[in-house]
Amino acid sequence: MQFLLAFVVVAPLLGAVAALLPAPPGLKGKNPDQAVLRHGVTVTGAVLVAAIVLAAGFDHDHPATMQATTDISWIPALDVRIHLGIDGISLPLLLLTALLTFLCALYSYFKLPAGPSPKAFVALVLVLESGTLATFAVLDLLLFFLAFEMVLIPMYFLIARWGAGQRQAAAWKFILYTLLGSVVMLLGILLIGLKSGTFDMVALATDNGRGLTTSVQVIAVLAIGLGLAVKTPMWPLHSWLPDAHTAAPTVGSVLLAGVLLKMGTYGFVRILLPIAPDGMRTFAPYLAAFAVVGIVYGSLACLALARTGAKGDLKRLIAYSSVGHMGFVLLGIATMTPTGVNGALFANIAHGLITGLLFFLVGAIKDRYGTADLDTLAGATGAALYGRAPRLGALLAFAAVASLGLPGLAGFWGEMLTLFGAYSPAEGLSRPAFRTFMAIGAFGTLLTAGYMLIVVRRVCMGEHPPHARLSPDDRALRAADGAQRAAGPQPSGAEPSGAAGARPATSSTPQLADIQTYEAVAWTPLAALTVLAGLWPAVLLGLTDPAVQKLLAGGKS
Repeated sequence: MQFLLAFVVVAPLLGAVAALLPAPPGLKGKNPDQAVLRHGVTVTGAVLVAAIVLAAGFDHDHPATMQATTDISWIPALDVRIHLGIDGISLPLLLLTALLTFLCALYSYFKLPAGPSPKAFVALVLVLESGTLATFAVLDLLLFFLAFEMVLIPMYFLIARWGAGQRQAAAWKFILYTLLGSVVMLLGILLIGLKSGTFDMVALATDNGRGLTTSVQVIAVLAIGLGLAVKTPMWPLHSWLPDAHTAAPTVGSVLLAGVLLKMGTYGFVRILLPIAPDGMRTFAPYLAAFAVVGIVYGSLACLALARTGAKGDLKRLIAYSSVGHMGFVLLGIATMTPTGVNGALFANIAHGLITGLLFFLVGAIKDRYGTADLDTLAGATGAALYGRAPRLGALLAFAAVASLGLPGLAGFWGEMLTLFGAYSPAEGLSRPAFRTFMAIGAFGTLLTAGYMLIVVRRVCMGEHPPHARLSPDDRALRAADGAQRAAGPQPSGAEPSGAAGARPATSSTPQLADIQTYEAVAWTPLAALTVLAGLWPAVLLGLTDPAVQKLLAGGKS
């Protein structure tokens, strides 16, 4: 178990180095580009297999206990240790990261985004995977910070070099926002380490803030929370996200939404809740207020983008939907109750599965239509996706209703548990305030349903082309028909005036390529897990609940 966890964290980094080396003669394939893409699939596949074996060997009877631990002194002068371990909170995120990265590598093998060398692309994806996995596995605050920052440079280059549109501006905005937040977060981490005498996250969680004064906890929560809130992203620190998603390649958007956003909320649960509970209790009402504003703001932004004539970008709309969904996660954390925090962790996983699938689908639609503009997608044909690529349209509708929280699918349980947690927050928090936040959050679910159903109606069902887009023959036929109706019945055998030689309107619709085999392989696991988590939530809650109970109880089971 120790070896497996170390392998899961380190193997992608070693694979990134190997990707930059010449391929061995027996593995070159048809060309060097194919060889390095195959290398990426192999490494991420091996990491996924190791993560699944790790999960199979995990002691599910004691998910609150840190397992597969490694604890080695690294920098004795600062008491920094290479401390790794997983429990019921981090294991699902570890599996989600390994799965999404493998699916992205597999998708890229068949559909590589346009850009520079495939070697650099594969190496960056693997470095990104290693940093994300390390974030969920390390148990030392300074190592957490290093892993947290490790993902910034790979994502910057994925957006700036393989993106589209205003990719340079979006990449710079992404890295500046997150770096500025990280500087403040580092100050808070150093404050905790210096005041408590250790950076060990397990020891600090067991102490449960007893070694830190209330003022130190308040300052630490403010500093670390700002850095985590940028990565989450929390309103109003979210403005980098829509630009980054709009510009990023498909796999970049999938990893950004499905994995990177989870690092911020994981930090709230793993660091701030157990290490600085008094500071969190001080800021919890403000965190909840920002969360529900984000829920409503994200939904209203999506509604504005979805309306006819707004020229809204479908990728941008899904990005704004993430602001709303992550607002539910923050609201659950702010309740400081087992119910709310379990709901937040469930919503984290559900968002990774559903939004990852949505970005895959939007990328495929953009490849087929050449655009993600909603007005163009809706007006291209009256039949739209249901008529032109029925399986693709059906899967988009499935992902949309899963995102709006339909009961029986993964999106439902996280939102419901979060709202239940807000109804009865932790002791010391204002019940009237949190019940108000609950009501606003519930209203946000209605707005979410509104814009998702509008997207399904417009993209999957389509809209009839405006009169100006009809061909001259069709316009002549329609005008003649109108004149005939105005003139009343004509003698039998008479030919309508002006209609001679006009061709009849045709209902034929040009077809698009439907779901390809490689797309089905990459997307089916996400759809299947969305259904499984919705129908059998105990699989995930059985892991997280004991660990959350112990975390909130100050390390006591």
